[in-house]
Amino acid sequence: MLQVKASTGLVALLGYPVEHSLSPLMQNAAFAATGLDLVYLAFAVTPSGLPAALAGLKALGFRGANITVPHKEAVIKYLDAIDPAAARIGAVNTIVNNDGRLTGYNTDASGFLRSLQEAGFNPAGKKAVILGAGGAARAVAFAVAGAGCAGLTIANRTLERAGHLAAALAGLSPPVKACTLEEEELRPRVEEADLVVNATSAGMAPMEGAVPLPAAWLNAGQWVYDLVYNPLETKLLREARQRGCRVISGLGMLLYQGAAAFTLWTGKAAPVEVMGEVLRKAIQDSHAAKSAPSEG
Repeated sequence: MLQVKASTGLVALLGYPVEHSLSPLMQNAAFAATGLDLVYLAFAVTPSGLPAALAGLKALGFRGANITVPHKEAVIKYLDAIDPAAARIGAVNTIVNNDGRLTGYNTDASGFLRSLQEAGFNPAGKKAVILGAGGAARAVAFAVAGAGCAGLTIANRTLERAGHLAAALAGLSPPVKACTLEEEELRPRVEEADLVVNATSAGMAPMEGAVPLPAAWLNAGQWVYDLVYNPLETKLLREARQRGCRVISGLGMLLYQGAAAFTLWTGKAAPVEVMGEVLRKAIQDSHAAKSAPSEG
């Protein structure tokens, strides 16, 4: 059982909303497994409240924090320093507090790439389509570009935002195309892609029935990765599987970005097996609760 004492160090999750997050379960299990006197707490922080929340991390001596939607890009201007890789990506998901100095890192990119390669897909020489252009999409785009993909398309609801991400990738090896989510532009690029990544919120509660693109655009043999991890199999992944695609949920990225963040905060190797088991059990329990018949 978690024991919170006067000496217990604090780590935060800042986002809006945060109620759906499994990071507190995962990180608190990791702290317990390694005998660390730390506790991980989630805080719902509106965009207007972000500066005060970051000042609070310093004032209260938090060890660090995770940053999630919608703050991954906005948080940068409030930090004291930023890791070069996170600066290139333009998004931060992990903060370390060193004596009141907040430094931002991005563990999303390495977490995504590790989970992708573990599933059996190597982006080198392949074509990829990323749906979305927010903080998570930026990490994914830099990860696949850095891994040597042959071509990359960034598709977003607004062309301007997709264009900004495409411009940020200039100088990396693959040609990058920005487009909207409209069928005329996007469908042929999806049809020829080796990898399609959903980095939008479509499929996440309360939009479990939403999909970012029609399943008819997908072909057997393609890889489809949904960054949404709860539900474990989104409607997009279910329909992709039915069309013969190989599918990956966002659980692996959540696990490995969290493991990298753990190491940044503690200087210790993360207990990945413990963290993964906690995540899988939490999602299974959530699914069982939703499937159970109601009483009365």
